[in-house]
Order: sequence, then C-alpha cells, then structure tokens
Amino acid sequence: MIYLQLFISYLKIGFFGFGGGYAMLSLIQNEIVEQQGWITTSQFADIVAISQMTPGPIAINSATYIGYTVGGFWGSVVATIAVCLPAMTIMLTLTKFFIQLRGNSIVHSVISCMKPVVVGMIAAAALLLIFPKNSSEASFIDHYSWIIFAVTLIACYKKVNPILLIILSAIAGVIIY
Repeated sequence: MIYLQLFISYLKIGFFGFGGGYAMLSLIQNEIVEQQGWITTSQFADIVAISQMTPGPIAINSATYIGYTVGGFWGSVVATIAVCLPAMTIMLTLTKFFIQLRGNSIVHSVISCMKPVVVGMIAAAALLLIFPKNSSEASFIDHYSWIIFAVTLIACYKKVNPILLIILSAIAGVIIY
C-alpha cells in the first residue's frame, strides 16, 4: 500500500512540477510533509541539503531519499521512477512533434508565461524552508546561515570561484554546527 501511495504522490509531483527540481521543492514539501506526513519539515530540510550535495537533479535525489526513508529500497525505486515518468513521457511525446512546434507562437507564448510561475515556485520553496507552516517546528535558518549567505553572495558578485565558495561554506558549516 505504501508503494502505491509513494507512486501516486511522486507521479503528481512529476506531472505538476514545471521548472525543474528547485521549483518542485514546494510541491514535494506540500505532498510529503503536509499531506502525507511521512517526514517532518526538519527532515525535509536535511533531505534538500543532501540532495543538493549529491550528483544529479535535486527532485530525483530527494525522491530517492524520501522513498528510501518511507519504503526502504523498493520505496526509493518506486518514488524515483514515478517522479521521472511524467517528464520522460512528455519529452518523448514532444520530441515527436518538436520540428512542427518549434516556430509555433502559441507554444512560445505558453512557455513565456510559465517562466514567472517557475520563479514563484522556487521562491515559495525557499520561503517554506525559512518559515515552516507548522509552528511547532523551528526554521533551520539562523543568524549564522544569513552571514554565510551574505558573504557567499558578495563573493559571487566579486567573481570568486564557485567551487571554492562551496568548500568554504561547507567548512564554515562544519565549524559552526
């Protein structure tokens, strides 16, 4: 039964998660933490952090990890397949018609209208992680996190190597936490 619930939940996330993994985070958080209650907001924040550090798309990494947490090995397989299935199906279908749709003004307009929605979904995911809905759970963002964020943002503006910034941020996180 849990496998079917995992499959349906991640199939919904896959179908409605336009804009990539970061845009999907608010959908994943709503479905997995709020609706299903499989993990807490704190666990979700940890999963997001782990998913960002591991190679591959964040939505697939988080699906694999949450699937494993909820249903073991087969749970991770089911969740990963379910989150990938909609995109794969849509891409296979669209590839067939790509040449015909490439210059279509309606398709171009629809894609242009989706851009602000994707930005909004990414912002919603960030706000849900900073300000959890459940008042009993504290945000994992503290003043040290804001300091690391500000220093990293300034360093990015100054064109510091991003790999060096990741390494320095990791070292700061280990030292502080």
